Amino acid sequence: MYQKQLEEYFAAHRDEMIEDICTLIRIPSDRQEARDGMPFGEGPAKALEAAMEIGCRMGLSVTDYDHYVATFDLNEQERGLDILAHLDVVPVGDDWTVTKPFEPKILDGKLYGRGSADDKGPAVAGLWAAKAVKDLGIPLSKNCRVILGTDEESGSSDIAHYYQIEKEAPATFSPDADFPVINVEKGSYSSDFTAQWTEDEKLPRILSVKGGFRRNVIPDKAEAVLEGIDLEKIRSACAQYSVESGVAFEAEEKNHKIFVKAKGRAAHASTPEVGANAVTAMVEFLSRLPMADSEGFSKLCAVSRIFPHGDWAGEAAGVKMSDEVSGPLTIAFSVFEYSLTGLIGMFDSRVSLCANDQNMRDVLVDAFGKAEIHLGNLTMRPGHHVPADSPFIRTLLRCYEQYTGKKGECIAIGGGTYTHNLRNGVAFGCADPTVDNHMHGADEFAVIDQLVLSAKIFAQVIIDICQ
Repeated sequence: MYQKQLEEYFAAHRDEMIEDICTLIRIPSDRQEARDGMPFGEGPAKALEAAMEIGCRMGLSVTDYDHYVATFDLNEQERGLDILAHLDVVPVGDDWTVTKPFEPKILDGKLYGRGSADDKGPAVAGLWAAKAVKDLGIPLSKNCRVILGTDEESGSSDIAHYYQIEKEAPATFSPDADFPVINVEKGSYSSDFTAQWTEDEKLPRILSVKGGFRRNVIPDKAEAVLEGIDLEKIRSACAQYSVESGVAFEAEEKNHKIFVKAKGRAAHASTPEVGANAVTAMVEFLSRLPMADSEGFSKLCAVSRIFPHGDWAGEAAGVKMSDEVSGPLTIAFSVFEYSLTGLIGMFDSRVSLCANDQNMRDVLVDAFGKAEIHLGNLTMRPGHHVPADSPFIRTLLRCYEQYTGKKGECIAIGGGTYTHNLRNGVAFGCADPTVDNHMHGADEFAVIDQLVLSAKIFAQVIIDICQ
């Protein structure tokens, strides 16, 4: 019921919806330094203000929760459904080729720009789904609330703030992943690790290493500075290891120091196999060089043994595991800094539902402890699971099948969404899992037809749950 009306509505308003997405893409909204009234910096605050202007224009009831999140209510009835999305984005690099990150461009049916897929495009699809139901005058007995946050990429403190004020709805979905329905989100165990020592002046030695900028992003760049070693030997090693690792290495000499650079491929830490990790490659590359014995070099080699390049299953670390519901564990060593007197690193793991302190945390504590490297965090985050046979999930799958003609099914992911801590919350859309939309990487895009299709599906879900 109502499919014909929704199809006609979105055919007529397609361009308006895409322009609203472009409006938000134009605002750089990666997390910045907090300012008065801007808890996550100016960019996220401006994106939230722009979204509230869009919601007001749509005739939705808009509420600002201290500029952490904003809500958009369809009516004044008791809430039956929340749609939870975010307007903040991950930082950008300088390797975009189709367009600049915050200059949206449509090419071959794709909308390019940071946030087009994650998560400004899906957020606007949710708003337009609510607007469609409102404009078509479809009677509802319950309210649908769209909730837009501004700190999902950096810890979700925004949504924690919101749920200190409001209760969760009976059902919630977040359009921040893939279709059909993601009813299982793995747990996580992420930590920094540190070590310090006294400088050793023996040559050859590593002066510094730096790579990665955020634990939940597979790093595509790393750089090291060496001293007391022949440039041609390093260049030969670079050429050989580039072929072996799938990460491009190059070296040059400046002021009697050797600068080594690694260029890999960025990806989300929940899918480390999609990327080419420049940090793990760099650390492994350095561990193979004939450096002088020192405490620092010994610890760098220990880190490489725990996190060898290409081992995202945690086998070398002793934490490889899997279960039938959630699938295999993945782990990503994603940030590393090394100096003459210390190191600090970060890793991000997405753990199976079968993981616990004994078979995960304690194993890593022991592995690092043997190298006298300190692990900073000792708290694991549990996984999340909503049974596939629940009425809510059956409704989502029915709507998905109705508009796509494809078989709906439940899947598990390593990424954690806004709904991870919600009793009856799942991820639902917006992306087609068969399309690589370069999320968190250069040239991120969303397929326009997919965004419009998602808005139709979301509108049908609102109708079916809230009537």
